[in-house]
Order: sequence, then C-alpha cells, then structure tokens
Amino acid sequence: MVTPPPLSRRAVLLGAGAAGLLSACSAPAAASDPGVVDVFGAQQAGIARPAPPQRHVDLSVWDVPPDIRLGALLATLGRRAAALCAGGDAALADLPPARLTVTAGLGPRIVAAAGPDLPGAQDLPVFPGDDVEERHRGGDFLLQVCADEPLAAALAVTELTAGTGLSPRWRKTGFRGPSASDGSARNVLGFADGIVLPKSDAELAADVWLGGPPAVRGGTIAVLRAMRLDTAAFHALPVTRQEQVIGRRKATAEPLSGPELDLGAKTPDGEYLIPADAHIRRAHPLTVGAGVMLRRSYNSDEGLLFISFQKELRTFVATQHRMSEGDALLRYATTTASATFLILPGFSADVPLGHALLA
Repeated sequence: MVTPPPLSRRAVLLGAGAAGLLSACSAPAAASDPGVVDVFGAQQAGIARPAPPQRHVDLSVWDVPPDIRLGALLATLGRRAAALCAGGDAALADLPPARLTVTAGLGPRIVAAAGPDLPGAQDLPVFPGDDVEERHRGGDFLLQVCADEPLAAALAVTELTAGTGLSPRWRKTGFRGPSASDGSARNVLGFADGIVLPKSDAELAADVWLGGPPAVRGGTIAVLRAMRLDTAAFHALPVTRQEQVIGRRKATAEPLSGPELDLGAKTPDGEYLIPADAHIRRAHPLTVGAGVMLRRSYNSDEGLLFISFQKELRTFVATQHRMSEGDALLRYATTTASATFLILPGFSADVPLGHALLA
C-alpha cells in the first residue's frame, strides 16, 4: 500500500463548515438501559467508559484520500454512532446495542496538517524486534468499535464506513475474558492483564486526558500494537518460570513480591523477588520514568491487540524502549502492526465530532 501524500491544512479543513450544516447528533434517551452507553460527553466513549470494557473489539485503520471532506465525514460518523449506540437502529439487525461504543481518532499525517505542534502530530518510531509490513504501519483514521456482542460491532463498522470513500489499511478483531472485580481480565497467556491502570477522575486527568487548546482538550493519544504471541512456547514453560517472566502469580495475579508490589523486595540471598527482566518491572512507570497508560487490550487469534491511551506519546515510547532493553516477555511476542492516533475530544448533540479541531 502506498502511503498517501502529505495533506495541506486547507485540505484538512475543507468541509469543516459543511459539518455544521449537517443535522445535529441525536439519539433516543435510553440512560436507564444497561446495554446503552451514552456517546456524548467531554471524552469519547470506549476509553474510560464503560467499565469494565466490553467483551469484543473491532479495530480498523483507514487512509483518507485527498478528496474527502473530513469535517463532514466526522460529523456524519458522530451522528450515525449516536443512533447506533442508542439501540433500535435497523443497521444492527434487531440486535440490542450490547454496550456498543464508537471511538474515532486521526493519524499523525492528518493532525500535522491541522497543526504541526498539536498532540498526535508525532508518529511512532520503529522499535527493535518489530516485524511490521508497510500496510500495517500507521494510518490516517482509527475506528475502534466495542460491544459485548461481536456481531453488533461488525455491523456497526459496516454501517459507519459504507460510502465514506475511506481506503482500508488493516482491520483486526479481539475478545476479552470475564472481568475480575478490579477490571482486569486474563489474556491468552493465562495471566491477568490490566491491573495497574489510572481509574479515578484525578488519575485519568493526570495521565490520560489532554488539556490545552479546545481542539484537543478531552482527547487522548492512542497506541495500537498487534502482537503475535508464541503461546505454545510460553505455555511449555513450567508455571514457576512463566511467573518469573511476568512477575506475578498465575493463579492469583499477586506480585511475586507479596500482596503489595515491591520492586525492591529481595530474597535473603539478595536476589530480587521480581526478576530484573520480569515484564511488570520493565514496564512499570517507576522504572520507566513516565506516566501511567490506560490499557484496553484484547486477545486475538494471533495473540494480542494492545491498545493504550495516554496524555503523552512519550509514555508509551519510553516504556517500549525500556522493555526492548531486556523484557523477558518479548521473547514470546512480536509486533506485527503499529500505529498511533489522536483520539478526538468528545462531542454532543450540538457540537459535532471533530468540530473543535477542524473549525
């Protein structure tokens, strides 16, 4: 796939005025329905809410041809997402919405054309060990659709993208196991994932949601990494060795240091209880010196769909570099797709999706 040419600011903004002429987003009031997630708010749904995350994800990455009126497209997408997520839309073939959410983001090429200094204008570097083909690297537009029913998510993607003129780059689906009381779920390696996350409003404000100008305020930076896991080799290890690779007990998810995570805890012989190359040590914010990521990852047929949201791209980049220097888990994981996106701020019935950035 040939990477589209750079966009001018005029091309990105083309259609922004038309977006305001489209009918406002409107969705039937269904706040009392536990299967309905409100699409409106300061932040888009599908990131911190709902909690716990839905059981299924349909991730697709697209290129934006130069003739697309991006402002109008985003406004239309927001309007259709509101109708789909509220339930009762014919496009879902009479299925309940099943906590359906639609989350949209723009790639660095698009963001840089709107403002080269904006968060999200910087692309991801290539990391050691990556095995990513060109068509699976980057992209202009992210559509993350989550639901507890996989068919609802698939039908929503079809409805949202049909006739848009977007050019598909790659698409992958994933699933989660049942969520524990802390919101974590087991991955295909058999270990609990998603334990150390920002959860409170204060933590989310500190590490996830963007501040600054209205164009990005309430948005966040997403990183997507599809990973091929050598599950056979990992499961062939004795459970005690698996636990040393991860740094947690497999059955209980308790850190090897005891009930509380203590990276300094040692044996009487002076050995770290959590090995120096254990995943939870190499990826921990204290050892990385970066912020906390909100991870919303899913299992896939290939292995893992890693999805993280953070205020600064540096949070992920620094973490990945630290892992590349000696994380034992990376012996069993190979990244096959990689991209970053500016997740647009939330929207409302009166303010279309993407309006603040493109107006």
